[in-house]
Amino acid sequence: MKELQYLNKYFIKYKYRFLLGIFITIIAQIFSLFTPKLISKSFESIERYSKSNVADTLLIRNELFHNVFIIIVTTIIAGFLTFLMRQTLIVMSRLIEFDLKNEVFQQYENLSQVFYKQNRTGDLMNRISEDVGKVRMYVGPAVMYTINTFIRFAIVIVYMYNVSPELTLYTLLPLPILSYAIFRLSKQINKRSTIFQQYLSTVFSFTQEIFSGIRVVKAYALEKQYKNNLDDIANESKTKSLSLAGVQSLFGPLMIALIGISNLIVIYVGGMMYINGTIRSIGTIAEFILYVNMLTWPVTSIGWVSSLVQEAEASQKRINEFLKIEPNIKNKTTDSNPRGEKGTQKTTIQGDIEFRNVSFTYEDTEIKALKGISFTVKKGETLAILGKTGSGKSSILSLITRMYDIKEGTITIDGKKIDEVNLYDLRKSIGIVPQDAFLFSDTIKNNIKFGKENATDEEVIDAAKKAVVHNNIIHFKKQYETILGERGITLSGGQKQRVSIGRAIIKKPEIVLFDDCL
Repeated sequence: MKELQYLNKYFIKYKYRFLLGIFITIIAQIFSLFTPKLISKSFESIERYSKSNVADTLLIRNELFHNVFIIIVTTIIAGFLTFLMRQTLIVMSRLIEFDLKNEVFQQYENLSQVFYKQNRTGDLMNRISEDVGKVRMYVGPAVMYTINTFIRFAIVIVYMYNVSPELTLYTLLPLPILSYAIFRLSKQINKRSTIFQQYLSTVFSFTQEIFSGIRVVKAYALEKQYKNNLDDIANESKTKSLSLAGVQSLFGPLMIALIGISNLIVIYVGGMMYINGTIRSIGTIAEFILYVNMLTWPVTSIGWVSSLVQEAEASQKRINEFLKIEPNIKNKTTDSNPRGEKGTQKTTIQGDIEFRNVSFTYEDTEIKALKGISFTVKKGETLAILGKTGSGKSSILSLITRMYDIKEGTITIDGKKIDEVNLYDLRKSIGIVPQDAFLFSDTIKNNIKFGKENATDEEVIDAAKKAVVHNNIIHFKKQYETILGERGITLSGGQKQRVSIGRAIIKKPEIVLFDDCL
């Protein structure tokens, strides 16, 4: 469980909920254990009734009624406390899930472009959804039932031992077999769960790419080929899923069999002890059977909980792989916060840019995009760079926005080295129109307001007019409230670029970068 140790900080964060849940669990288990003892006393009353005279009959009936009443009351209280236990621990797991998803998403935002070139979108989506979901099952149900199991075992065994140490020993004989079986099966679950989660990411990545590129697939009439490819991937995923399910399915029958053996031991050994006079009342046997059956769900849940823990371990390992990656691009300070809101000196950007003998090579492909580039752009000036495809035009803009860091040469902003400029302030002062204009599945108005969240409708219209797209927008049925499809598929290529230009200029940035959008 070493990978799951990463989650300990969340247990500490919600320690009061956690401790309250444990306390409620203990009280709930104590109330639930009144029933076996009262049933044992009821059997003793019945035995006395068979040997008593008429005068004692009313007293015994009152005693039985009193026992039944106490059983009902304690059962209701135990049920209510169990409800509170779930409200405490399961809600805690939802809060941890919320925090972990936010942490994962923030890490996604912080990681550099190299990371996204090396990882597929479908895999990243799977980690923040499926893997985090598996982890939540650990911090919620798995932790809750583990606590419940240990507390119930501890209390029940103490009660059993106080009634009959010898019968308790016989009843618990199957437990070593259970422990060994769980150990063996857990190792297999961990191994197969890891393989399945990794392959599930492959399925997510493949389908995500097909949906994103569906127009290309249709244009080249490749629907049948990709359907066959998906069938192959889905069948492989099904095989791995069934392999995992096959191991998990062994837990239930094994647990039930061992509980059944314990019940048989209680009936046989307890019966012989009653015949021999070692135990005085048949109610003791009934009490022990109830104790054993009270352990049925905890023992049965051991398998399920073990499975949840192993799956969560595999998922958290995948999450930890990139949560522990240190972002390549960050503020040059002791503060690891890449936005620079706290602990980092603010930078006021004027707009002077200088490249001095800058060379740049992409680490992932080792392609040398720039060699010995030098130029100066003063505030208020415009520089146009022309060149053939692959000559490094987009690379220059990526370096100005500091998507990559250089190893050769110097880039300065307002006379200060770019890696000494507050990263958040730098990017906030830039309006960029990328070569591949990306629009969100939202209204045209909100896509333009992406450049300035609090912009008024008048500012949005003004930006659209400057980008020469206003006349197109007003001819749409819903005009600026028109919902764009994914990646702006509703618009033409030129319209997408013009909306992207409007988004860049509405923020009135100190630096404007246009990447091949003229």
